[in-house]
Amino acid sequence: MTASSARRPDTADTTDTDSPDTSTPSTPSLARSAGGAGSAGDAGSDGGDLLAQLSALPTEAFRADLADIDRLPTLDIARLMNGEDSAVPAAVATQLPAIAAAVDAIAERMARGGRLVYAGAGTAGRLGVLDASECPPTFDTAPGQVVGLIAGGPEAVVSSVEGAEDSRELAVSDLDALGLTPADTVVGVSASGRTPYAVGAVEHARAAGALTVGVVCNPGSALAAAAAYGIEVVVGPELITGSTRLKAGTAQKLVLNMLSTITMIRLGKTYGNLMVDVRASNEKLRARSRRIVALATGAGDAEAEAALHAAGGEVKNAILVVLAGVDGPAAARLLEESGGHLRAALAAARR
Repeated sequence: MTASSARRPDTADTTDTDSPDTSTPSTPSLARSAGGAGSAGDAGSDGGDLLAQLSALPTEAFRADLADIDRLPTLDIARLMNGEDSAVPAAVATQLPAIAAAVDAIAERMARGGRLVYAGAGTAGRLGVLDASECPPTFDTAPGQVVGLIAGGPEAVVSSVEGAEDSRELAVSDLDALGLTPADTVVGVSASGRTPYAVGAVEHARAAGALTVGVVCNPGSALAAAAAYGIEVVVGPELITGSTRLKAGTAQKLVLNMLSTITMIRLGKTYGNLMVDVRASNEKLRARSRRIVALATGAGDAEAEAALHAAGGEVKNAILVVLAGVDGPAAARLLEESGGHLRAALAAARR
């Protein structure tokens, strides 16, 4: 799974695709444009070369069979788009061994206190920010335990920050600000696999001894080569030429779902398929907490509510209160001694 560092990339993700850096690369490489072939992003002395390079990227390929899509009835366009999207899970399936290997490596480091850090630009960066932001309420991860870095910072989540995606140095600065350690994992995300921000983040992280993963949608990518674990989900040309917020974005979302969710399962954040580490921060989640306790234990609503009260609202602890017949403090101690794994805590309580 381990690969050596790759050539210097010359493109980056913008809103939903990669825009080329018009500087001359040291070696020939593929490039992508923010607007597809012939866009303003291709301007520069080597524009012809960039157009030729674009044609080599599957995610940028032009599909002549869809050239009249704008003349079709709306329902036909919807059917075409749905058909395109249906191919994404099969593409992800080809990468399941790589995904599983990456998850095991991530979980091992996070069990030692490491963090999971996503780094990307444009759509890829936003997907990383989204996945990271959903981990605290779903799995009660600690602040900063799962982090989403996007080129250009928080502003880039809702608007384009020009040039940020082209900066490897910005990626280094963002990671250094986190105080990166060898226990951490950095996942670079890029549809093209050549975004300077994502590749720079992975190369810097690997040099620092951190675990590295590359999630891309083209084969033979610089990002996958730079990472210890390369996950290349090849989804092919988009319905709208070069708009990698479509199939490529869907593929990236599916992979990030797997990386975070299965890692949390390995870390004991679930009990079976129940979110026993859910953070009850609103009324809906408080109701969900009661339901989870009831499903895990068979307790009635009143007993589940009493157990949650005894456990200070902690679902795992409440399940222990019911199933092991212990009080709240004893449940907390058992879980701490079991590294937060509910099954292990239950086994310890029954010995």
